[in-house]
Amino acid sequence: MVAVGLGSWMGSGGTDVRKIDVAKPAILNKIQRLERLETVRFYIDKIVTGEHESRYLPQFLSGDRLLLIVHGEVIAGIDLSKVKADDIIVRKDVVKVRIPKAEVLTVRIDNEKTRVYSRDTGLFSSVDPNLESEVRRAAEQQLREAAMEEGILKIADENAHSTLTRLLEGLGFKRVELL
Repeated sequence: MVAVGLGSWMGSGGTDVRKIDVAKPAILNKIQRLERLETVRFYIDKIVTGEHESRYLPQFLSGDRLLLIVHGEVIAGIDLSKVKADDIIVRKDVVKVRIPKAEVLTVRIDNEKTRVYSRDTGLFSSVDPNLESEVRRAAEQQLREAAMEEGILKIADENAHSTLTRLLEGLGFKRVELL
């Protein structure tokens, strides 16, 4: 189906005709081309600790403790590649689209800003080469949890609805309903 912008056609003496393709495949194509719509980015600082200790000896003799100051980012949005043709309903100048729920798309530690604050190794032990990697993995999980507690998914959902509404209105729809 092709809609012609009559207002612009009639106002310019018939020389300017705007054609907007409102067929389901065209709409689906425009939505899916966005693929991953990143709608919010949180920057978070966390202090994360990790340690290995002996069951038999006190920490000051055999333990390894690490305190890491982590700076990271959490990006959330929606995966528009999941939208299928059945998720789109077009009736004249109204479009209804069922979109996926917002999700955390990326959690990343900024290695330039992240640093080891302190490291304590017991008198009879050496530095555990795996401890920092373990603490960084734990930090990624803590960054994700902190973003979730701050409502990142709600904000991502609201921003996605706003962005997609503007996109679909730009295609010529008078009313857009995102489900």
